[in-house]
Amino acid sequence: MAAVAAVVGHSRLAVSPVSQPRGSAQLRAPVRQLAAGWPRSRRACRTQAVGQVPGTPAAPGAGLSPELREAIQQFITDNKIVAFIKGTKQFPSCGFSNTVVQILNNCGAPYVTVNVLEDELLRSGMKEFSQWPTFPQVYIDGEFFGGADILIAAYTSGELAEEVERAINN
Repeated sequence: MAAVAAVVGHSRLAVSPVSQPRGSAQLRAPVRQLAAGWPRSRRACRTQAVGQVPGTPAAPGAGLSPELREAIQQFITDNKIVAFIKGTKQFPSCGFSNTVVQILNNCGAPYVTVNVLEDELLRSGMKEFSQWPTFPQVYIDGEFFGGADILIAAYTSGELAEEVERAINN
């Protein structure tokens, strides 16, 4: 399998999916690079979007740096199904993440996981990006699908199988 590459700014990171869990390292390096000069509080990282009326909700991800937002968007676009979870596909660190992994495994869908516990900036950035406060977060075909509760409901109704098939055949 070819190495997966993520490009942010002037750096290029190539990660072999065989040598380490796919997904986490691809986003971790750009996040660390961007985080060097950032304030450490979530409130300090929020910015008002251009043209945003004060007091109105910002567009999803508007408070993120453009580089981080683009890196996340590119990663989600490059992979048909992405699950941002606590832990890894092999060792989920919470019951909800384990549920999502089991459901995606039962669907037989090829998917990538990203361990949000490895980087606080990535974890808070994903909450800002998706406008969803908890993990896991599942993206199918470049769009936010939902968390564990939504995945459970979609799996039991058959909707998830349809979405996965559509994404894979797209």
